[in-house]
Amino acid sequence: MDLTQQTIGKLRQMLDSKEISAPELTQSYLDRIAKYDDTIQSYITVTAERALADAAAAQKKIDAGNAGVLCGIPMAIKDNICTDGIKTTCASKMLEDFIPPYNATVMEKLAAQDIVMLGKASMDEFAMGGSTQTSAFAKTRNPFNTECVPGGSSGGSAASVSASLAAAALGSDTGGSIRQPAAFCGVTGLKPTYGRVSRYGLVAFASSLDQIGPIAKNAQDCAWILNAIAGFDPHDGTSSKRNPEDYTAKLGKDIKGLKIAIPKEFYAEGIDDEVRNAVMQAARTYEKMGAELVECSMPSLKYAVAAYYLIASAEASSNLSRYDGIKYGHRSKVGDTFQELICNSRSEGFGSEVKRRILLGNYALSSGYYDAYYGKAMALKQRISAEYAHIFETCDVILTPTTPSVAYGVHENISDPVKMYQADICTVTVNIASLPAISTPCGYNAAGMPIGMSIVGKQFDEATILQVADAFEQQFETAVPVLK
Repeated sequence: MDLTQQTIGKLRQMLDSKEISAPELTQSYLDRIAKYDDTIQSYITVTAERALADAAAAQKKIDAGNAGVLCGIPMAIKDNICTDGIKTTCASKMLEDFIPPYNATVMEKLAAQDIVMLGKASMDEFAMGGSTQTSAFAKTRNPFNTECVPGGSSGGSAASVSASLAAAALGSDTGGSIRQPAAFCGVTGLKPTYGRVSRYGLVAFASSLDQIGPIAKNAQDCAWILNAIAGFDPHDGTSSKRNPEDYTAKLGKDIKGLKIAIPKEFYAEGIDDEVRNAVMQAARTYEKMGAELVECSMPSLKYAVAAYYLIASAEASSNLSRYDGIKYGHRSKVGDTFQELICNSRSEGFGSEVKRRILLGNYALSSGYYDAYYGKAMALKQRISAEYAHIFETCDVILTPTTPSVAYGVHENISDPVKMYQADICTVTVNIASLPAISTPCGYNAAGMPIGMSIVGKQFDEATILQVADAFEQQFETAVPVLK
């Protein structure tokens, strides 16, 4: 049996029964990383020594009978989540040598669960991009086809799980960056409600949209990780004081009578036929389980990408202004004046996609254009939220494709930013409306590439979308990529 192919649930059973040990399990993953990650490039930093130390500590808890669900489970952590004493680069030359002096809150919570950290997963630079090809250090490939992208910007996290280079991973989702790579890589990814998980220690991209969440082999594994990381954090003023619940409580329960909304705009022109057909087949499967399909409309979807990129870029330009080579980040060795030093430091430290977002954000916030662009985008945010609220008056969840197509080639879309931005059409509205959503595999195209479907829920109703995803997963056989 290949230990690295197993779910957290199976690994938990094997660890608790002493069939395997935590150090043995960790070494299996480290060996697989050494063998395959030169091709996949899912990690920027592999923390082998730290992982084995974590595993030894976890084994003591297991031997003492004090092991929690995640004790001894090897995980990858997206490289924009601060890890005390371990490099956190955001896949950018700007932070190439940055070693945080503290842990993000999610890392403190996972440490309390005795997880094993395998390393820091690659991503798009500062989480900006849809391909993980804007990374300055590791341009991750899709395990199902290494000529294709893994999605972005949590592509390294999703690829590590898909390629069985980690049992699970943490990612961050600003406009679909957990769900899109989960769909492209054939795994399950959960974006929680905004504020459900603390953002303290997450390097900010767009503060009103960013959210940390899990990527794993199935919904049950995601639920266990969410149980560990959810909750109020006094360090994060936007985290919710609403008490978290047991997100595994509804797993396995009947979905008979559940109303599933099917917004027609998500299945219209621009969605590949194979993607549309796979998601609709999943909808019919739910219908056979006793759920009711409800056709509905979301007319503002056509404006969603424009609104999202204006809001996200405006916030990014503000958040990234701190990286000037003086207070934070890379400092240029060229420049005779204060202004030249800042200009050269930012020019050298940031990649082209980050620069593009900064320029767009500064333009949208500039005098004379604020009302015309940013103001209208914020008005659209309210409208999109209202349309979701209207659908949820009569429905329990919403079912859509996660992406308009399967994973594209590593050289496609990268040179055409607008085309790459349009690939986010199915995911950005969830962030705009601060809703939870989960992506899980629902089929494969003729070339064997994964197709993902997205289940969107009401605010703080992660338990229901996990239940709905799990119900489908119980009767759907996922494929495993063959690595070479």
